[in-house]
Amino acid sequence: MKLSCKKIFLWRAVLVLFFHIANALSDTISINQSLGGSETLVSNNNRFILGFFSPENSTNRYVGIMFNTQSPSVVWVANRDSPLQDSSGRITILEGGNLVILNAHKKSIWSSNISTAVRNTTAQLSDTGNLVLKDSSSGRTLWESFSDLSDSFLQYMKLGSDKSTNTTNLLKSWRSPLDPSDGSFSAGIQPETIPQIFIWKNGLPHWRSGPWNKQIFIGVPEMTSFYFSGFELVNDNMGSAYFSYSYSDQGDGMVYLVLNSTGSLQQKELLYARKNDWTVTWASPANECEFYGKCGPFGSCDPYSSPICTCLQGFKPKSQEEWGKGNWTNGCIRKTALQNERNNSNIEQGKQDWFLRLQSMKVPDSAIWVSLNKEDCGSGCLRNFSCIAYSYYIGIGCMHWEGVLLDIQKFPKGGADLFLRLAYTEQDQKKEHKVAIGIVVPIGSITIAILGYISCKLLAKHRGRKRKSELLSSKSLLTYYKLSLVRDNINQAKFEELPLYNFDMLANATDNFHLSNKLGQGGFGTVYKGKLPKGQEIAVKRLSQSSGQGLEEFMNEVVVISKLQHRNLVRLLGCCIERGEKMLVYEFMPKRSLDAYIFGSHLEAEDFLGWSKRAIIIEGIGRGLLYLHRDSRLRIIHRDLKASNILLDEYLNPKISDFGMARIFAGNQDQANTSRVVGTYFGVLLLEITSGRRNTSFHQDDCALSLLAHGSFGTKTR
Repeated sequence: MKLSCKKIFLWRAVLVLFFHIANALSDTISINQSLGGSETLVSNNNRFILGFFSPENSTNRYVGIMFNTQSPSVVWVANRDSPLQDSSGRITILEGGNLVILNAHKKSIWSSNISTAVRNTTAQLSDTGNLVLKDSSSGRTLWESFSDLSDSFLQYMKLGSDKSTNTTNLLKSWRSPLDPSDGSFSAGIQPETIPQIFIWKNGLPHWRSGPWNKQIFIGVPEMTSFYFSGFELVNDNMGSAYFSYSYSDQGDGMVYLVLNSTGSLQQKELLYARKNDWTVTWASPANECEFYGKCGPFGSCDPYSSPICTCLQGFKPKSQEEWGKGNWTNGCIRKTALQNERNNSNIEQGKQDWFLRLQSMKVPDSAIWVSLNKEDCGSGCLRNFSCIAYSYYIGIGCMHWEGVLLDIQKFPKGGADLFLRLAYTEQDQKKEHKVAIGIVVPIGSITIAILGYISCKLLAKHRGRKRKSELLSSKSLLTYYKLSLVRDNINQAKFEELPLYNFDMLANATDNFHLSNKLGQGGFGTVYKGKLPKGQEIAVKRLSQSSGQGLEEFMNEVVVISKLQHRNLVRLLGCCIERGEKMLVYEFMPKRSLDAYIFGSHLEAEDFLGWSKRAIIIEGIGRGLLYLHRDSRLRIIHRDLKASNILLDEYLNPKISDFGMARIFAGNQDQANTSRVVGTYFGVLLLEITSGRRNTSFHQDDCALSLLAHGSFGTKTR
């Protein structure tokens, strides 16, 4: 009797499930029990497991705590520097109460190292992922994995230091993605001044979060009280501080922070627990300017400028030669000495220093907290000749700086106002500069007006000749589309009539196209979520500047859908063509694309997409196609109809998107030649929606090579 592919798959699933249940104990191990081989402890909420694992392509074995997902993500390792060399190791509790890992010779290679012997102990894997060793008699905690961190920072962990016990809890990176031994990077709280999070590389600063204002770290622009809700820093102002976080409304998802082997601190999210598509929603360092002290003392870094490093006003490169080569580590030195540093002549007497306001800055390291209100913060700095800068931030108060200013960054928005102390001569130079501008600007304006008048006259004569030449030239892409696609109807979809967005507006709307706003990526660019100043949510498709093919799709999409309106077509709001960019702005679809639901990327897909809802989606797609093929002013063939190009609104109503491959037909055309083989049939999409399987998901099946072949095979066997 020959079993079908489906039955074989079900038997395999049952066997795997049976094997997992048979090898999983409860969440607790006692003095009379041990774990080995594939045996595991599973937390009561089924979110975490404790057991043995081996990194990919390695024979070394470790004991670790992992998220209980399809491919478990390791968040804590016990014997990270003492791996087992074979599969005979065991984890157990010895008579003295210590939790240990024994090798094949029953020699301990790792221990919880409790100092006082306890007769009766148990180790429990809690719902938070914390492995806790307790005195069974009193319930007292003797040791816990949360007090000995690895590279991952879970909810309710405490990252920081306790001066009373002289202990420090740091994240310690893996040496490499396949080697969990201690790497070069560590992360923790520096509590001596205003608390900050630091990443250190071999003990030296690598990245800094900026000071804590009791809600956020002000040197992390993406960190808002809304985005990072649940984060808390406890500081006793006695040298002890720890950082912790918790999410009250996490649902079935998972989130944690990890310090990877390259020194990047990342926040990862898994929307649904039984899936395996972890997403990095935030990471630092995110650019060159976030590396500690990139531009040296008194240097400021701006990732959107070229070069990225500049000296603060009133300063010059310490070594002009090195600075010109892009070696900025030596930083800058002051041009003019401050009041207390110079020999005052009769002329200089009474010439006081002043403060230059620098906006949207990451404040320097080594801030000194001063008990002054906002009004007195600046005057207090001016009276103190050692004070070279100050800032006042709500939630922190008054900050002064002495010595050198290091690790300064210019933000596009957010940040703090930094007031820089300069000599009086710098203020005079600023006034002279303003006077010069006041003289030059009126003269320049008059000159420009005269030149503009002459240019307009010449341009009017030139336009007639230019229009004639453009009709004969295919070099202008816009003109090419107006002439070649549909000559009789294309004037109804003029590019010039489409609303234009400026680059800065879209950059601000998407937080400078930050990774946390990324919705997806295709062959020609990336799509970001954004919010306009009035609160309207948008989706911004930013085409790759290196893709010549993407330019064609961009113009095609502008021409095709700028004038189309239908409830089952995604709406194009406008575009941006500034600074060499090619960006399209669409209405935002909160449920994203159909493929996430029918191919199982969402845990609750079955609840959302019952047969009635699938039928409504199919009907909506059909209506959109009918409009394109028959009822619109332009007869359009989409040519790239697939599940990822069907977007869903908040009510799961479908809308066809991505018209980069579309072809426009003249009113009397019913066929045309194409130089590109593209597209997916509506019938294939229909089968994918009803079956829940991709057309290309049958390459490992013995029964069929594609969804169409599978359907044909099923029809023949019946």
